[in-house]
Amino acid sequence: MGCVFVAITYHDLYLNTYRDLADLGIEAAKLEARELLCAAADKTPEKFLQDLSLYTTDEIQEKLAAMVERRKTGEPVAYIIGEWSFCGLTFAVNPQVLIPRIDTEMLANIVIDRLRKDEEARPGSSFRVLDLCAGSGCVGLTIAYKMKNVRAVLVDLSDGALDLCKKNIRRHKLTGRAVHLKGDALQSPSHALGLFDVLVCNPPYIPSGDIPGLDSSVKDFEPMMALDGGADGLDFYRAVTKLWKSALKPGGHLIYEVGIGQSEKVAGLLVQAGYENIRITRDTGRIDRVVEGQRPKEREIPDLLHESLHEEEG
Repeated sequence: MGCVFVAITYHDLYLNTYRDLADLGIEAAKLEARELLCAAADKTPEKFLQDLSLYTTDEIQEKLAAMVERRKTGEPVAYIIGEWSFCGLTFAVNPQVLIPRIDTEMLANIVIDRLRKDEEARPGSSFRVLDLCAGSGCVGLTIAYKMKNVRAVLVDLSDGALDLCKKNIRRHKLTGRAVHLKGDALQSPSHALGLFDVLVCNPPYIPSGDIPGLDSSVKDFEPMMALDGGADGLDFYRAVTKLWKSALKPGGHLIYEVGIGQSEKVAGLLVQAGYENIRITRDTGRIDRVVEGQRPKEREIPDLLHESLHEEEG
């Protein structure tokens, strides 16, 4: 109230916003300035570039100023604008869920790669994917969006997260191929869920003692229940590896995102639980980011008969 705004072009308003954010020490000031201005003006990045020489309105300037003030408190841009990009798709987000990270895109891409290889071995197959600790649903929905023969089940304990999953299912027109269900990753799954070709999980994995040292934009704004993985950060890996194996088809894949320094321990949990074909994949920063294994396939009956006959002959 009472603020007087001067006539200014989108280009100049963007530059002013960039300078304000850069003065705060924000590394991605250019990206954030564009995202905030696009949200304030309700423009796509492409439309924003087309309109750089046009004049903004007082309403847009006022809305942007309020957004910048929120950013100055440390609130992440994704929460301010209410959405964020993941694997080229845009997902609704809010403080009830973690903001999608570029590191997690590897998780979705590896699942897609595994399913495409399975599809080559079994042409015409359809697949069921369980996204456990789904948050916004970005991983499971990206997989379903990019593979038309996938049906995704998004499971989370948070009602707020499930509301966002529902919104994102509709946003990407996946109603009928994706559903959201309430469930606790630390408890055994209901048999009503059925069996899955892939269980993908990006669980809480920050050790409890490390949380106070996180960046304020994370510890003060992102949901604690999506961050805290227990004393050593491995509580969810222990539970899911053991309790949710029954939700995988024989030959099904369990694929995790892991934190720094956790890959070998998580791989060890998979070995102990009887998973096969254990793999660890590094991200672009050369950090172990994804750990996966397969539930052993059922042995073929002819092989068992052969072994039985062989033993009798011996």
